[in-house]
Amino acid sequence: MHNFSYARPRDVDAALRLAAHPGSQFIAGGTNLIDLMKGGVELPARLIDLTRVGGLAQIQELPEGRLRIGALATNADTADHAAVRARYPLLSQAILAGASPQLRNMATNGGNLLQRTRCPFFYDTAFHECNKRDPGSGCAALGGFNRNHAILGASGECIAVNPSDMSVALTALDAIVQIRSLRGTRQVPISEFQRLPGQTPQHDTTLAAGEMITAVDLPPNALASHSYYLKIRDRASYAFALVSVAAALELEGGAQGTVKNVRLVIGGVAHKPWPVREAHSLLVGRRLETALLTQVADAAARGAKPYRDNAFKVPLMKRAIVRALTEAAAQRNT
Repeated sequence: MHNFSYARPRDVDAALRLAAHPGSQFIAGGTNLIDLMKGGVELPARLIDLTRVGGLAQIQELPEGRLRIGALATNADTADHAAVRARYPLLSQAILAGASPQLRNMATNGGNLLQRTRCPFFYDTAFHECNKRDPGSGCAALGGFNRNHAILGASGECIAVNPSDMSVALTALDAIVQIRSLRGTRQVPISEFQRLPGQTPQHDTTLAAGEMITAVDLPPNALASHSYYLKIRDRASYAFALVSVAAALELEGGAQGTVKNVRLVIGGVAHKPWPVREAHSLLVGRRLETALLTQVADAAARGAKPYRDNAFKVPLMKRAIVRALTEAAAQRNT
């Protein structure tokens, strides 16, 4: 049995001082970390329980039309918040597509951004080859059953995917992650917060030791009316995405009008949410026609590298993009 100490600080400064000790990890809802500890994947020397820390569970309006969602606000409370539903329905849809109601009631926003991959070779310590768990040991998924694994942005060190639905929507919404440490504060665009595996797949994010997520800021946008989150999975309840798509449009002239702005991000296909940046140049100033949407889907699939068991993800992703953009255009969220 692995022994660890436990602390329950009352404020952020106390939590950060505790986190300065090697082997410390923060815990809030525990919906991911506890599983990893049970399996022997994570072996913290100290757990720092953040659930009694004040000021981190608020969802509040900020100047210039921004909305701040606290790191300790639960996924359920965030998805149901009136301002989130009205101004960022894409985020509410994505959260509700993830996990189960019981888990959403426990899981926090900060924990969601930090959840580890659900790669079975990472979770099961009987597989000794896992560069994410033991750097330099190899990647068992490369030659093993890799149906759920990455087709974009992978490396020879790791082909795992990011499991977070929330992160896909936040990337489409240009969210900013607020981070605090004993050294001060910093703000990181979520597109730079999560990272590709490269040669160091053990690092899922750019969060440094001793740092804490305190909130996520959402900037104002005009994408609420026409947004849609599509999640394709093996079963409708509590399954991670094979492919997901966060699509948001600003249209001039209604559903049949021209595109003024677009955000398109794919989940379930890479180590981090995958923005389709070509969508902007292909769609802005034009009407949404099937042939044009097919061009966007083809652009998203360029550079895809499927493995033995997941080649189906390439055509699935392309069809999902066309469907998500079509559904987004038809929405009337506000």
